[in-house]
Amino acid sequence: SCLQLGLERFHGVGILGFNSAEWFIADIGAILAGGFAVGIYTTNSPEACHYVADNCSANVIVVENHKQLQKILEVEDRLPHLKGIVQFGEEIKEKRPNLYSWREFMELGRDVPDSRLREIIASQKPNQCCTLIYTSGTTGQPKGVMLSHDNVTWTAAAAGRFIMLSDAHTRQEHVVSYLPLSHIAAQMSDIWSAMTFGVQVYFAQPDALKGSLVETLREVRPTAFLGVPRVWEKMEEKMKSVGMKSSALRRKVASWAKGVGLQTNLKRMNGCSEVPMNFRLARQLVYRKVRKAIGLDRCTKCYTGAAPITRETLEFFLSLNIPVLELYGMSESSGPHTVSLPHAFKLGSCGKELAGCHTLIHKPDRDGTGEICFSGRHIFMGYLNMEDKTKEAIDEDGWLHSGDLGKHDKDGFLFITGRIKELIITAGGENVPPVPIEDAVKNAIPIISNAMLVGDKAKFLAMLLTLKCVVDAETGEPGDDLTPEAVEYCQKLGSNATKVSEIISSQDKAVYAAIQKGISAVNEGAVSNAQRVQKWVLLEKDFSLFGGELGPTMKLKRPAVAQKYQDQIAQFYADIDTPS
Repeated sequence: SCLQLGLERFHGVGILGFNSAEWFIADIGAILAGGFAVGIYTTNSPEACHYVADNCSANVIVVENHKQLQKILEVEDRLPHLKGIVQFGEEIKEKRPNLYSWREFMELGRDVPDSRLREIIASQKPNQCCTLIYTSGTTGQPKGVMLSHDNVTWTAAAAGRFIMLSDAHTRQEHVVSYLPLSHIAAQMSDIWSAMTFGVQVYFAQPDALKGSLVETLREVRPTAFLGVPRVWEKMEEKMKSVGMKSSALRRKVASWAKGVGLQTNLKRMNGCSEVPMNFRLARQLVYRKVRKAIGLDRCTKCYTGAAPITRETLEFFLSLNIPVLELYGMSESSGPHTVSLPHAFKLGSCGKELAGCHTLIHKPDRDGTGEICFSGRHIFMGYLNMEDKTKEAIDEDGWLHSGDLGKHDKDGFLFITGRIKELIITAGGENVPPVPIEDAVKNAIPIISNAMLVGDKAKFLAMLLTLKCVVDAETGEPGDDLTPEAVEYCQKLGSNATKVSEIISSQDKAVYAAIQKGISAVNEGAVSNAQRVQKWVLLEKDFSLFGGELGPTMKLKRPAVAQKYQDQIAQFYADIDTPS
């Protein structure tokens, strides 16, 4: 059907929609027909869609529904290569030339002889590009990461073998597809590894990330599950709020079981294999029920990746006997580079290199921390039409520079300490990685949802803070009402606040004092004076995808936040005197 529409060799087929069978079919069809499969984030604006479609010279664009179609129609007059648009998720509202329903699209290919397709398939080479992954561009325009046939097939097999996915002939694995397929993580797990090992894939509802995911998990009971940190954090929050509502006795039993779970799993992590009696009892009484409640009772591989996760969240799940294993990589390495395993993981580490992948720590400092560089068959071909950017990423010796800082421990586990670009370099020349300080603040003050450290080129550090609030399930827009847990926390402090605006407008004494107390506690543990948070401000709205502060995988877009709240940041440094 793509060929009938006039898809030319090395031209894009854009796919704009939530995960579905049609997404997979369009993706693989585009590749077999000699084009590029190009996922486009459903959250993209019309302009952002235009950038991607234009950049890859798209001949065909597949959209899910009327809403996504409108974005393409708005910019189609500036897409000279576009020959057809296909809509798959709902009936077409108004007919127009070159717009096809999925059924019409499938019919188009009937008259194309198989020999023509077979010829094109036979002409393709392993080192040619088949897929473009557009990096979500937290800085500048997105770059089209060119992945070859060999990149995706080799990585899918290597990663699957490494985490011991079983082949469908022996025991079929089950996964839920819900993370954006335009992102490498979902594509690797849901399409390529699934195809390599014969995994059964179930599609979640489009509102999965807004709350319906757990229902789907309970229905499917996957054997492997990949969540970005925000997904695990949301589950943790939900489980804690359900826990608060149970009886005193139940709370006591749960608390005991969590203590046992954490101790046993930490010992297991350090190589101790014995299973104590109280752990077996706790498994019967608590862990099994918890796993069943969130649909992970058959799940032997729970993974997290794509952004940093806090130690608190990892320990919460570990205490319930759910080891959440970290993996690390990037679009430019076809997804994974290092992976943790159930029998080989350390809290806070991203695990060890996949077989066939290698790491170089570039220019290490005294304690062995330097830029993490990768090599292996998973390394991308380059950025589409951006030779200069490709040369910045891959050096003359073929090492891919990740932009991340990290080190290996004595056992070969990789630990990431931050990103070079997000390092804050104070006026005094001190390098401050923001994430550990932000995590410590969120940990110390349970009412805080997001924290962002600022202070680049400034005399001291300051912090933007947001409170935990109720989010509109439809739009994803954060509201003004505090979450039930946040309200309860305020009551404990002696505050009657139920809204973010009430706390800010009245500078609520109890809440502000509790925040300052938490910040002071974090400062007590600071590595140096330069790493202390001297000022902070509460923002009226929490960060969200809707507000532009978070990317599609819920990663904090620091430059966007700095731009949006530049007045508040400027205010920190308006008084010349450095606070004591």
